[in-house]
Formats: sequence, C-alpha cells, structure tokens
Amino acid sequence: MDLAALAACIANPGCVVTQATSGFIVGMLLFLVAAGLTLIFGVLKVINFAHGAFYMLGAYFAFALYQSSGSFALALIGGAAGSGVAALACERLLISRVYGGSVLMQLLVCYALVLILDDVVRMVWGNDFLSMGMPAQFQVPPLFVAGGVVPPFYLFLIAVALAIAVALGLALARTRLGKVVRAAAHNPQMVSALGINTGLIYGLVFALGGALAGMAGALAAPVRSLTPGMGFSILIDSFIVTVIGGMGSVAGALVGALLIGFIRAFGSVGFPLFTDGIMYMVMVAVLVTRPTGLFGRNAG
Repeated sequence: MDLAALAACIANPGCVVTQATSGFIVGMLLFLVAAGLTLIFGVLKVINFAHGAFYMLGAYFAFALYQSSGSFALALIGGAAGSGVAALACERLLISRVYGGSVLMQLLVCYALVLILDDVVRMVWGNDFLSMGMPAQFQVPPLFVAGGVVPPFYLFLIAVALAIAVALGLALARTRLGKVVRAAAHNPQMVSALGINTGLIYGLVFALGGALAGMAGALAAPVRSLTPGMGFSILIDSFIVTVIGGMGSVAGALVGALLIGFIRAFGSVGFPLFTDGIMYMVMVAVLVTRPTGLFGRNAG
C-alpha cells in the first residue's frame, strides 16, 4: 500500500490524465468483451466461459490480416468478423446442445471449447509470444494534456469502443431486431409462438457477442502481446464487470467496465499488490447491497 504515491498522483494533473487514459483503455476493452458476455447470458441464459477465446481469436486474426495486407482497418474488420463466424460455428455445433441444461454441463462444454481453440491457435501460430506492433498511421508523437501523455492510438481505441457502445445501445432500443432480441431475453416462448425463429436469434446473438470480443482483441493487438490462452485473464475481469453491472445489462457492462478500468489504473499506483483484491471487494460490496447488480432487471 502506497497512499502517499496515490495522493501525489491525484494532486498531479499530468498523472491523473495519464492514469485516467489508461483506465479508459482497460475499461473500453473490457466493455466490448463484457457486452457480448452479458448479451449472451441475457438472451441464451448460457454462462459463456469460452468467451475469452473469441477475444484471443480476434487478436490473432487481426495480426494475420495486418501482416498480410498492412491495413489496420482490414485487420479490425477481419478480427471482429472472423471471431463472429467462429462463435456462430461453435454455437451451432456445441453450445446449442446445452441450452436449458445444467450450469455444470454448460461450463464443461465451454471449457472444452477453450482448450480446443487454444490448441488450434498453437497449431496455426505457434506457442511463442507475438506482437503486431503499432500500425504505421499511429506512429506519431503523443499528445500532451495537462502534462500527461496521451498516445493517439489510445484516443482512437476509446472512440471506436464508444461508437460501438452507442450503436449497440441504439440497435437494441430502436430497431426491430433489437426489440425481438430483448423480447427473446424475457419470454422466448412468446417470441417462438409469434412465428419468429428463436434458434436463429440465438445464433445471431452468440455471433454478435463473439464479434464484440473479437473487436476487443483486434483493438488490443497493437498494445498487447499475443499468446495462446490470452483470453482467460480478460474473461475473469469481464465476469466481474457483468456481476457489478448486472447480468444482461449492456449499460451495466459499460459502467462496470469503466469502474474496473479506473480501479486498475489508479489502484496500480496506490495499491500495486492489492489491485485485484480491490476489484473483488467492489464486486462483493455490490452483490451484498444489490444482488442483481447495479443495472440488473430486478435491482431495487
């Protein structure tokens, strides 16, 4: 514990800007992963323990596309699309067979899927750490705000993630498909009785969740090392986010992700050995006071 260092950082505008930027980066990446996770649980009622694997696939797909084409835009699109397609294939072949099953069976199937995808990545890209490197268009001097350093790529990452958050919220609230998805989350039997193919809706939601995780992986690839199994740590943080925000709530995922991002950023200054502990303490506090999460449907 180093409260003096934390106080000094808070008193220094440059340190606040630098750490806040780091918090936003972590938070927005977590949001993209957690949003897919919470959507899948809200609609399919499946605890997708394999979700982090699609984050990993997005990073590797983006790496491969950037190495072959040199286009970071293509890498982002390909990372998200490739993970979405992989998620749809996994849902059709495996996950759809455990709908309505026990939580234990769902976890076992998802864990098997994690092991399979990790080994596929090892076979294709090897077991060594890989690095995409910063795309050429972002290899420019950083911005200085109040004495703090803000890399332009960080601003791009935050802007893309925020744009996706707004688009996702509007799509769920305003479009016909979004209304069908929300109806399927509340009463799938009624949706099916109206002649809507709920199996197709489930597949689309699972693919969307995978694509969101893949986009997070693609955005993280320039600033993270790529290695098989890299999705596990962000999966754990994403579960914490969904518990805090409320399972099934996209708005809750955004708030929870930013909260965890700032805890990681500023906690690393004042509590470098207990940052994870603070995250779990916050999660426990939320569960004790609001068991369904901050934005859970039944939260009072």
